[in-house]
Amino acid sequence: MTVYTVKKMAEMSGVSIRTLHHYDAIGLLKPSAVGDNGYRVYGRDEVHRLQQILFHKTLGLSLNDIAAALDDPAFDAVTALKAHRNMLQEKSTRTEVLIQTIERTLAALTGGAPLKDPDLYTGFEPEKQSEYEQWLIEKYGSDMADRIGCSKKAYAKMTEAERADIMTELALLEQGLAEGLRQGERADSPAHDLLLDRHRAWVAFMWDRPCSVEAYAGLADMYLSHPDFEKRYEQIEPGFTVYLTEAMKAYAARQAQPR
Repeated sequence: MTVYTVKKMAEMSGVSIRTLHHYDAIGLLKPSAVGDNGYRVYGRDEVHRLQQILFHKTLGLSLNDIAAALDDPAFDAVTALKAHRNMLQEKSTRTEVLIQTIERTLAALTGGAPLKDPDLYTGFEPEKQSEYEQWLIEKYGSDMADRIGCSKKAYAKMTEAERADIMTELALLEQGLAEGLRQGERADSPAHDLLLDRHRAWVAFMWDRPCSVEAYAGLADMYLSHPDFEKRYEQIEPGFTVYLTEAMKAYAARQAQPR
């Protein structure tokens, strides 16, 4: 088995020796062994754990939050990596579009082809929130307006690290459910219940109020009926929109049965 000294680990990862010592001291990344001479050595598991630490740090998570995520018994490295990949791909695509907008604007300002004013904003996140909220209220009634208000208040209270953490949790849950689709698991299988329990709890957290089984089933209908959700879920895995909504509704039906 290949092992690395703390010096080699630092050179390979770009993380300083001092930082690796700190990670050891707080229990975030312990070496696989410590020799009689006091030298730390790291094996394959520690190499992969350090990679996960660095990925989570790019999302703005605190070291305490990273430790909690990696030490969670439900943590799965493959699912986590797929979630990281999807988030980075989305960020990369948007960055490429913004770079193109910069290049076209520079060309227009230095005598190149003129640029239409609306094209100056290509790649920026569209301001669709008010339009989207109105769509929800019109479709689901005044109770949805209350849920939106509670959700916005709860979100406003979060720190940037907490917001990154909650979105990472969502990405991991979605990837876990999408893996069921890839593996041929039926959408209505009770095998999804643990992930759906967490997903429903995530929804309740974002709403800042309990999410009843009826509301959860209604949320599935919303996911299925809005093109923005369909676009997002199909990027995770083709066919995932229908798969996820069927899984949510089957779960809600099981939870509603008398026990």
